[in-house]
Amino acid sequence: MPSPRKASAAKKPRKAARPAHPVVSRSQAEAAVLSKRLNRIEGQVRGIGRMIDDDRYCIDILTQVSAVQSALDALARKLLEHHLHGCVTQAIASGDGGRAIDEALAVISKFGR
Repeated sequence: MPSPRKASAAKKPRKAARPAHPVVSRSQAEAAVLSKRLNRIEGQVRGIGRMIDDDRYCIDILTQVSAVQSALDALARKLLEHHLHGCVTQAIASGDGGRAIDEALAVISKFGR
């Protein structure tokens, strides 16, 4: 029987949401840093899967889950920082700041849940 983790990978990708304002591209260096960070997180998640498969001690697994959550939070802060300093700033300068600020506030509120 195939692993449930592998079966879920076969899902079709979702279409990206259209921004309500102009997008500011990341530099290649910024994208590389984010990609490296995300690859590290992906490795941590795979490690958690192996820990579960190996029937490791619950506290050890939970400690790793906490580390992944912290790493994802740090990634989200970096993405939000770029969005606010780049995309939102540009939207404000172009006169479309209201929608960009509303969009940013909506996504920020998701982190408070």
